[in-house]
Amino acid sequence: MDVISDLVLQAVASPWLYPAMFAVALMDGFFPPVPSETVLVASAAVAASGDRPDLLALGLVAAAGAAAGDNIAFAIGRRAGTSRFAWMRRPRVAGALGWAGAALDRRGAGLILGARFIPVGRVAVNLSAGALAYPWRRFAMLSVAAGLCWAAYSIAIGLLAGAWLKDQPLVGAALGIVLAVGIGLLVDRLLAVRARRVAASA
Repeated sequence: MDVISDLVLQAVASPWLYPAMFAVALMDGFFPPVPSETVLVASAAVAASGDRPDLLALGLVAAAGAAAGDNIAFAIGRRAGTSRFAWMRRPRVAGALGWAGAALDRRGAGLILGARFIPVGRVAVNLSAGALAYPWRRFAMLSVAAGLCWAAYSIAIGLLAGAWLKDQPLVGAALGIVLAVGIGLLVDRLLAVRARRVAASA
């Protein structure tokens, strides 16, 4: 366990953490299986034990990558629409895209900001925004704001978990990841329940 702990601490202290964080956050904007929250939360949790990367710089890099990735998803939606590729036609993805398209008409800004915190939701909303010709300048500003809020939230969860388990940075990182995933799943479920209620009352 000490060997693994040492490797993680070295990785967090490495200058390569920053370009890696940017790349992971960028890819997560249009390919949800890439775990950008995990990297950011774990880095912040380990930093709480005293081995600090520059969390302000890390947060800004993560936010920049997230905004860039969200804009790539927007561009894909603008060029390809929301049904061109086979994965877009899978029931769960098609349902998310349909919901996102309908919701963008009613509350675009709030949806774009909130979707950043839900991995599949963010891709669905951003693809739909592009496909539905949502104004790009407005989307770009919202994606920057969403990226900054998401980075601050992820770092806060990591610091909180790391502070609880200061002497065990790996356990703190794991707890932070579990908290972030749990909150994301809870928000996803609440939004799904709300969408069903709205659909039933329409």
